[in-house]
Amino acid sequence: MQLSNRVGTLTPSTTLAITAKAKELKEQGYDVIGLGAGEPDFNTPQHIIDAAVQSMEAGHTKYTPAGGLPVLKKEIVAKLERDQGLQYELNEIIVTSGAKHALYTLFQVLLNEGDEVIIPTPYWVSYPEQVKLAGGVPVFVEGAEANDFKITPVQINETVTDKTKAIIINSPSNPTGMVYTKEELKALGEICLEKGILIVSDEIYEKLMYDGHQHVSIAEISPELKAQTIIINGVSKSHSMTGWRIGYAVGDSRIIKAMTDLASHSTSNPTSNAQYATIAAYSGSQEPVEEMRKAFEERLNIIHKKLIEIPGVKCLKPQGAFYLFPNVKEAAEATGCQNVDVFVEKLLSEEQVAVVPGSGFGSPDNIRLSYATSLENLEQAVDRIKHFIVSKQQ
Repeated sequence: MQLSNRVGTLTPSTTLAITAKAKELKEQGYDVIGLGAGEPDFNTPQHIIDAAVQSMEAGHTKYTPAGGLPVLKKEIVAKLERDQGLQYELNEIIVTSGAKHALYTLFQVLLNEGDEVIIPTPYWVSYPEQVKLAGGVPVFVEGAEANDFKITPVQINETVTDKTKAIIINSPSNPTGMVYTKEELKALGEICLEKGILIVSDEIYEKLMYDGHQHVSIAEISPELKAQTIIINGVSKSHSMTGWRIGYAVGDSRIIKAMTDLASHSTSNPTSNAQYATIAAYSGSQEPVEEMRKAFEERLNIIHKKLIEIPGVKCLKPQGAFYLFPNVKEAAEATGCQNVDVFVEKLLSEEQVAVVPGSGFGSPDNIRLSYATSLENLEQAVDRIKHFIVSKQQ
């Protein structure tokens, strides 16, 4: 049976391929250290787990409104005002089965065949695939490493066409961990306002900021930019709730209504007890969030220093998220590897360290390392990477 043309456009996930190979080696008895994780290595805080259990015991195990529980939307409204000074109505919020599903649903209701979406590189692997599935065209703009992997207003101006519908801004970024400043966002926003481009602001890592850097939402900067922005967020990274699958989109009520209508025919509603858990995540103590952030910051400061001491490895220090995105092109060449993808394969097979090649993020000279694992694992992994590179050069 022939599959649909839209499925044929999908690019296989390099992350999943590496994960599968690492799992295979582990099953064969190898001591594999995986640095591909896109989720915190902490359990969900206990008060959140307790809230979910209590909701089930109270009988909250049935359907909910397709766009999420009103009481949860109220907590999201309170969170946005508390953290970012933003005010929204309940009809401007949809709760979804993860932030990824919020993005997917948004592009489905937003894009017509041939509409273009500007995607800065390096990018999260699902952005272009979701745009293509909605009939859109991903248009890549390079966030140069020399510019901290960030794009400029000039680049947007040069890229916009009469088919440009939206732009994605991910800050802090997956995979780079870099963060746009308020001034940079304002400059990008002015171009978007001038050209009438919808801004999709992916803020899933907003709580994971380091070395005194502050997260700024582009929607905070002016009422005009707020009206032109759809915020995507959730509790997966901030509260270590990746498996609970609760995200949300916030913005123009017409777009949110269309997303809610589509959700009613796809997921019916986000999982009921996960919604009650999220209410507790936002209304309860935020100390576990800060404790996790501090642990990530400690790991970052130790591991980044060790990483940049390795010959042939260059690495900007991230300001947020929990990824390092070193440039290893020079190291790959010095070790006789044809490209960085081959470098990654050999690093896994010879040193049993699993990292993700940057080619999957639109940046073929880099690799992504997650520091969402123990400091002991991280230090051992970096030692193995160093041994792999240095031994090949002797």
